[in-house]
Amino acid sequence: MSDIDQKPLPTGTEDLFAMLEQQGIAYSLHHHAPIFTVEEGEHLKAEIPGVHCRNLFIRDKKKVMFLVVAANDTMIDMKKLASVLDCGRLSFGSADRLWENLGIRQGSVNPFCIVNDTGHSVRIILDADMMNNEIVNYHPMDNAMTIGLSPDDLVRFIQSTGHEAEIVDLSPAAPDA
Repeated sequence: MSDIDQKPLPTGTEDLFAMLEQQGIAYSLHHHAPIFTVEEGEHLKAEIPGVHCRNLFIRDKKKVMFLVVAANDTMIDMKKLASVLDCGRLSFGSADRLWENLGIRQGSVNPFCIVNDTGHSVRIILDADMMNNEIVNYHPMDNAMTIGLSPDDLVRFIQSTGHEAEIVDLSPAAPDA
């Protein structure tokens, strides 16, 4: 087990719930077995209403970091995504970099962990298609839970952290058929 696995989260699930409630953000909470991949959570689509989403923590060759939040069904080619984001070649951020910048472990990444980016060094990109749904679903700092909320409330939460929620059409990043 790494040092990261031993450390408490800077913002835990209960902390997040308190922040959401303080901001008057309504959400629905669902408990389930821990999920580490999109495939492992496929069965939840039938049980939990709304669009199910994934998160990509990436950086470009100039070390600009991005948290891309997209619907599970949004197909993304990393080479094309670099063009959409107008940046250099992209690669996935390491577990250490993820912890250092977003205070979260791999497998539990979510848009709410942007609250831990106090240096505002991570750009948060929201899939425009995902944002066109009534309910969006994410892990609330713990991959054994999912919360659903409105896209507007997600943006409101992100803005409360001092970040700009960049809503981007990711369809040009889709792989060629």
